[in-house]
Amino acid sequence: MNLKPQPEGATAAADPFVFEAGEANFEADVLQASLETPVLVDFWATWCGPCKTLGPTLEKLAGEYAGAFRLAKIDCDKEQQLAGMFGVRSIPTVVLIQGGQIVDAFSGALPESQVREFLKRHRIEPATRIEAPAQEVEDDNAPAETPKAAIARIEKALAAAPDDAALKLDLALAKARTGDTANAQATLDALPVDLAEDDRAKALAALLAMQGSLAGIPGAAELLARVERDPRDFAAHDGLGVRQLLGGDAADAMQHWLAILAAERGWNDGLARKRLLDAFRIVNDESLVAATRRQMSSLLF
Repeated sequence: MNLKPQPEGATAAADPFVFEAGEANFEADVLQASLETPVLVDFWATWCGPCKTLGPTLEKLAGEYAGAFRLAKIDCDKEQQLAGMFGVRSIPTVVLIQGGQIVDAFSGALPESQVREFLKRHRIEPATRIEAPAQEVEDDNAPAETPKAAIARIEKALAAAPDDAALKLDLALAKARTGDTANAQATLDALPVDLAEDDRAKALAALLAMQGSLAGIPGAAELLARVERDPRDFAAHDGLGVRQLLGGDAADAMQHWLAILAAERGWNDGLARKRLLDAFRIVNDESLVAATRRQMSSLLF
């Protein structure tokens, strides 16, 4: 969808990657679309001077990056509820959404070089510099790799490259997903700067945090009894979610947090939303995560 009217300074090349967003299309064109491609959301207004400087810069980069990200323009005067939901207090404000969630933001008319650095921090590079992944022949009928097989494969690769930090991170995450968290925190603490914000590092940190919360959670039988007595016992729902997720029942676990969001999304400082975002990082089932993201989005927006 092309901008109507197109802001001064926008380039024709940017048109396929720039669109107007509002409540009507936000879930589909921003949240759901970000599961495939990062979306940069530009909160602006016609009367805003700095917006007239930043807007053309963002549109130019959208064209140059040629699909590495899409630019959603939100007119704050027309979409006050959306601006309020994002806590926009000054404009321009730019929010980066990836995987259906907010990952970073900045305010003010940053120069082009700083916007490029912002994108680079999140591994968003111009399309001409994105390396195509190696093509592999996949057998749809081949069985999925078991956790034990994944660990064995990574250990073999690590034996050949014992100083490879990325492989160490892969191994720590694979082991943690089986419940073996020994040395996982040490692996996280020793990561080089370029891996500290890696999705795998975030997944491992989320998993360790989830496991750390178990100490204060009662047993599953007690929690189930509490939920049966009082469906609004959100603490019991949350505890069951944690226990089920760590026990391998991710689908049922996430339904507990969705139930909390449906009833009282602000409970305990939005803990249910935070749990779901952590679960999305931890769970190694793309179809389940995508379906649950859609459910969460429908409750939040």
